[in-house]
Amino acid sequence: MSTASDEKNRKAPAGERVADWADGRLGIYGAAKGMLRKVFPDHWSFMLGEVALWSFVVIILTGVYLTLFFHPSMNEIVYEGSYVPMQGVRMTEAYASTLDISFDVRGGLLIRQIHHWAALIFVAAMFVHMMRVFFTGAFRKPREINWVFGFLLFFLSLFTGLTGYSLPDDLLSGTGVRFAQGAILATPIVGTYISMFLFGGEFPGHDIVARFYSIHILILPGILLGLVVAHLILVFYHKHTQFAGPGKTNNNVVGAPFLPIYMAKAGGFFFLVFGVITIISAIATINPVWAIGPYRPDLVSTGAQPDWYLGFSEGLIRVMPGWELNFWGHTLVLGVFIPLMIFPLVLVALAVYPFIESWITGDKREHHILDRPRNAPTRTAFGVAWLTLYFILLIGGGNDIWATHFHLSINTITWFIRIAFFVGPVVAFVITKRICLGLQRRDAEKVLHGRESGIIKRLPHGEFVEIHQPLNQGDLHTLTAHEQYEPAEIGPSVDENGVRRKTSPAEKLRVKLNKGYYGEGSQIPKPTAEEYKEITSGHGHH
Repeated sequence: MSTASDEKNRKAPAGERVADWADGRLGIYGAAKGMLRKVFPDHWSFMLGEVALWSFVVIILTGVYLTLFFHPSMNEIVYEGSYVPMQGVRMTEAYASTLDISFDVRGGLLIRQIHHWAALIFVAAMFVHMMRVFFTGAFRKPREINWVFGFLLFFLSLFTGLTGYSLPDDLLSGTGVRFAQGAILATPIVGTYISMFLFGGEFPGHDIVARFYSIHILILPGILLGLVVAHLILVFYHKHTQFAGPGKTNNNVVGAPFLPIYMAKAGGFFFLVFGVITIISAIATINPVWAIGPYRPDLVSTGAQPDWYLGFSEGLIRVMPGWELNFWGHTLVLGVFIPLMIFPLVLVALAVYPFIESWITGDKREHHILDRPRNAPTRTAFGVAWLTLYFILLIGGGNDIWATHFHLSINTITWFIRIAFFVGPVVAFVITKRICLGLQRRDAEKVLHGRESGIIKRLPHGEFVEIHQPLNQGDLHTLTAHEQYEPAEIGPSVDENGVRRKTSPAEKLRVKLNKGYYGEGSQIPKPTAEEYKEITSGHGHH
């Protein structure tokens, strides 16, 4: 039988002693206790961000493997590898090593395919995740900074994809780099210097692949990783948003704890994402560089298209008229320069939208309950208009493919895109707003009259009516939890002392825009308790 002194002198296990040592200096017990008890709500749309996160992890894992075999050199060699159709062809070491990875490295082709597909899914998942955040208003205070971090992730991932897409030095990617170099040269004054700096001389130079390689595997991934960590820290710090429902308020989160439930779900979801990407990569070939050939400046690949996330930027240039200005012996290529300016402006407008909406609405409160898109019709209409513009330009970026596959005139397609560029977003805005208002009316009708049961009843005087089933309290709460805002007013032109009050043009603009958000025709009044009681009491209602 052991004594008390034996228990006192017994040494703790090594792992426990290390944990105690670390806790005494870092306080990890308290931090871990709070983090592991963190509650996360459960909704399918919250998985979109996780798809992006786990796709990024897959990119990092496969990218590390590929760096072991890739040679980022533009030195020319004669290919003598195992791919017979290319034997004897002069090519760069970068292209030759890409062929070696595809045909000589065990599992190399599959890893290349997984890496490329994961990159496409990563950007797509971020895009859809940002739209979910936008349409539900999850970017509002205190999450504006996290929205900016998410935007920077999306923006930098575009350039990460561009640099990685260009590394194999095949004819398709070389054509894309040539396109980018032409856009750079269209920049007044500094365009030539930027091009010479990037390419180390006249295009294509001898340094661009090595420079893109350093940017692609070191600089951009490092920044992206830092932004991902910062993004997740802010998600933990601000607590997760949630949709309206019984028991859910701005001061709590209804869901499951981080450990073990959410952690188990997240771990399983990682393997699910990895598995789906692997299956897609195994059955659907992407970027078959061996069928395209090495890049040569005197050749252009037919049907050359960038990855989908850069298609809208190319669409801007393709549909822009070829305008030029000649003055003082210099030529300004407006057909390229104007799209080059519109592209970042559209993205910047998306990045600063949370601050614009906060200024227009004057709402400075914290929001942890999400909006249903229908209950913010103006914001939803803006989002759909932006997506419409994006997909119109995406079609414009592939106008030659549309022309050849559907036997259409490329000039007809180009003019259609030019007209749709101005008309499409406006039409989408109007239609979306009307749909949102219609859905609000249907919700109000459902609250007052209940859900249609499909049961038809004949009344004593011969009239046929449908029996409506009243909603339960949970559904009533969900349909009426959103706030109804009053449109802003400028106020009286004079104060209480009769002194004329000055109103700045910015304030007048803010009030006008505010009425566009909350004024007449922008929201349907919620049913009141008095209306509900009157109708459910049976006065004039079947």
